[in-house]
Amino acid sequence: MPTVESLKKVLADNYALYLKTQNYHWNVEGSDFKVLHTLFEEQYIDLAAAIDKVAELIRGLGEKAPGTWKDYEALTSISDGDVNASSNGMLKDLLQDQDIIQGSLQEALSVAQEANDEVVIGVLVERLTAHRKNKWMLKSSI
Repeated sequence: MPTVESLKKVLADNYALYLKTQNYHWNVEGSDFKVLHTLFEEQYIDLAAAIDKVAELIRGLGEKAPGTWKDYEALTSISDGDVNASSNGMLKDLLQDQDIIQGSLQEALSVAQEANDEVVIGVLVERLTAHRKNKWMLKSSI
């Protein structure tokens, strides 16, 4: 089922970005620590909710949701983060990932539109909206 396959990629990208964002939340340093620590926390909390929502969409379509590191590594386009990056480097890295995840979401949206699946379309539009805002917040912090 093409919709499920595209959602699996979205799930993997969300999980990888969640992990990277939480990693940066824990390890950011510098004069902008407090602001970025809070920003990264807001974003990884949002990603955690999105992970569950996407996994439940997959289950609702009758398939098993991937849930292992091996599965996610094979599906994601998001790279691991660098705990030694500067705060600005972390921002730039996460900013690039917003483009990657928006691409995955847009691809899944096209598949869902082709299938006329309004439920999936609604969730994907909601996630695209969240990632546009996240991109704006990250870009404005550089």
